[in-house]
Amino acid sequence: MIRLPELLAPAGSPQALHSAIAAGADAVYLSGKKFGARKFAANFDHKAMTEAIDYAHLRGVKVYVTVNTLIREDELLDLAEYLVQLYELGADAILLQDLGAASLARRLVPDLERHASTQMTIHNLPGALYAAQGGFNRVVLAREVTIEEIKRWGQKMEKAGLGLEVFVHGALCYSYSGQCLLSSAIGGRSGNRGMCAQPCRKPYVLMHGRKDEYGRPAGLQAVAQKESYIISTRDLCVYRHLDKIVRSPVQSLKIEGRMKSPQYVAIVTSIYRRALDAIARGSWSPSKEEERDLALAFNRDFTSGHLLGAKDVMGRGMSDNQGLLIGSVASYDPQRGEAAVRLCASLVLEKGDGLVFQSPGQEMGLVVQKAIEKDGLVRLRTPDRVRPGARVFLTGSTALARRAEEIAARERASIPVNIRLTWEDGIPVAEGRLDSGELAVARGESRMGEAVNRPLTPEQIESQMRKTGGTPFVASRVEMDYPGGLFSPPGALNQLRRDLLAGLEKALLERRRPPSDRIREAKDRFQKLELPARRAGEEWSRPKLSVYADRLDILKGAVDGGSRRIYFEPLMEKGRGYKDRKETILAQLLEAKELCGKAELIWKWPRITRDDFIDLALPLLSEVQANGIMVENVGPAWAIKEKMPEMPIYGGSGLNVWNHLTAQALAPQFCWLTLSPELSRHQLKDAVSAIRALPESDAPPNLELVVQGSLEVMVAEDSIPQLAKGSYSDELWGLQDFKHIFPLWVDDEGRTHIFNSAETCLIDLLPEICRIGLEGVSLDARGRTESYAQEVTGAYNLAIELTERLMATDPAPLKEGLLDLKERILPRALGGITHGHFLRGLKD
Repeated sequence: MIRLPELLAPAGSPQALHSAIAAGADAVYLSGKKFGARKFAANFDHKAMTEAIDYAHLRGVKVYVTVNTLIREDELLDLAEYLVQLYELGADAILLQDLGAASLARRLVPDLERHASTQMTIHNLPGALYAAQGGFNRVVLAREVTIEEIKRWGQKMEKAGLGLEVFVHGALCYSYSGQCLLSSAIGGRSGNRGMCAQPCRKPYVLMHGRKDEYGRPAGLQAVAQKESYIISTRDLCVYRHLDKIVRSPVQSLKIEGRMKSPQYVAIVTSIYRRALDAIARGSWSPSKEEERDLALAFNRDFTSGHLLGAKDVMGRGMSDNQGLLIGSVASYDPQRGEAAVRLCASLVLEKGDGLVFQSPGQEMGLVVQKAIEKDGLVRLRTPDRVRPGARVFLTGSTALARRAEEIAARERASIPVNIRLTWEDGIPVAEGRLDSGELAVARGESRMGEAVNRPLTPEQIESQMRKTGGTPFVASRVEMDYPGGLFSPPGALNQLRRDLLAGLEKALLERRRPPSDRIREAKDRFQKLELPARRAGEEWSRPKLSVYADRLDILKGAVDGGSRRIYFEPLMEKGRGYKDRKETILAQLLEAKELCGKAELIWKWPRITRDDFIDLALPLLSEVQANGIMVENVGPAWAIKEKMPEMPIYGGSGLNVWNHLTAQALAPQFCWLTLSPELSRHQLKDAVSAIRALPESDAPPNLELVVQGSLEVMVAEDSIPQLAKGSYSDELWGLQDFKHIFPLWVDDEGRTHIFNSAETCLIDLLPEICRIGLEGVSLDARGRTESYAQEVTGAYNLAIELTERLMATDPAPLKEGLLDLKERILPRALGGITHGHFLRGLKD
């Protein structure tokens, strides 16, 4: 029989949990009321979590709890307590994004399995190996990883003891998970905190124009597009290709949908369950009826996704549930207000079904009240006039809802129990034993008396003891030493049976929970947990100024402006071959070293570093004369340390450093870390203070903050400019919503990078930044010009000197001087300026 991967279903509510289990899930994933990346799902409080874990375990189903938000410094103690609670309740695993949270879990509850959330953006082999080395048991891979890559990794993953999990059905993010700040930048609702407002599902206008001398847009014009949902993806569905994935080294198949209804969970989980079981029997082939039901459950049109190398991932025509195309309008009778619909699907419309009529310039929905079939057409009353030819979609199916209810109502009774009855001085004693060894004994409350007329027969007693409905048990065998001639009210035997099954439940649940001594040890570790105390006073320091550049002229401008460290990410034309690309990178780095002079040159690797880039770049480490390498993902750092242990590694903002434990976890690999742009000034102070309080033996890294530049809010495996016909030179691209334009560019690997509509500028807040105690501040000049880099770098150098000279003695002239410098930057900024989250922080 084929080895089947685990089927993992979403449970955003208790009702969805019951549906998933009844539909055949091997495991479910859910969240508490905090620290979960789906804050707007119903989720589970402590009581509901306890009941959910017990309910699942009694039915042989595992429970994974998502603890996958990024954690602020002031939340670490609450998190620690929560981790111990989950361990005590018997959670089978926790899903984590924050490396600090992972290290805390490893310290407090080492026996609790840790899974690396997809928001950790693990998309390369070294990243998976890093996770294995860090004690993770499983990695939920980024959705952009392909099945071919997974096959290549399989043997190494098995050797490392690391399981791989992939999404197989449901919504897709446009951006790499964990690398999306668009919702955060627009409205302060961060996906990294479970509050994504889904701006990728909104309409945008593609804009194109030239750049001026500072890299700002000039002469922007709209590029006409038939489709307006430019960054909206289709929904993932690999059902048709499920056998290919089953044959891969994947350990778990994950269905997305903690925000979806219990009906959705029941239908989708049951279809994948049946398919997997048929594959195991060797008798599976895709069913058109089941594909239809998957579409009816919810779809934005389906794609097999990056996982299977699909080219149709984007669904730019719409962003909501598309439903199922079932026909078109043949005619419309205005007097009756009635549309005649010719069906193209073998469906019978019922009262309560939801329909959408679509034609150019019109979209109308209705709930079917009555459907009359006549002359091969279905006649429907409509609230408004509809055009002949309009397409008709079924978006809500009463029949499907009934089926989902039937699935959810099933009792997953799958635990066989052997029951033996004996009598001690007329009192019945029931002993139950499970195949796994658990034993329970229940004793009757009273003696059974001698029967006057109708004594109970063994068959009647056995019948009573076999009534296990409403429990996860099935009586496989009932034996008894019945002396005969006794009588008892039915309620007494029913109570005996209930007591026995309750005892078995208790025994079974105790086996699924950690031993009591291990729980005591975890609680003791929590009580002894000491977090660094915030240092009193201010941590004044003069920060070192660094500049990000992606072209040599920008690098030159930054050096001329006085920067003494350059993070250089060579930008090349798309489509270069491997050898040409390698030679071009090397040539640019060598020229960059000459231009830097006495300034440090740090070779910045792309935020997304697939295996092919790592394979290309690693051999160059010994040839380039860089002073260090900057990465934004744990995988490349692991690979560099393996290749060249002495190479200094700098961490970019893509590492999502929010707290001292994350910095501590990264310290062995990194000498500098960039703190998250989502932290407020108070949260930055707390984090920096805690990092500075770490013992010297932990070698805390130097800390930096990006204080100027366009915040990168998305990076995606999609090339938006390809939507425009023709070729352009000196181009600037952007996406316009109702208020703003978000600049974008495409890198040499064809990925789209989208930036915030307003440029971050913290120059007027430099005294407060200096008091936080950072070793460095940086400007991001990528995509700009030599003039911009030189002038803005010069302005920040003046600001640092002014702050150092006047902060302690003349605050008023200092404030005035910094505001003057801010006014100097404003005309050079792209889309205006913003303080980002520095002052207000996120909405949560």
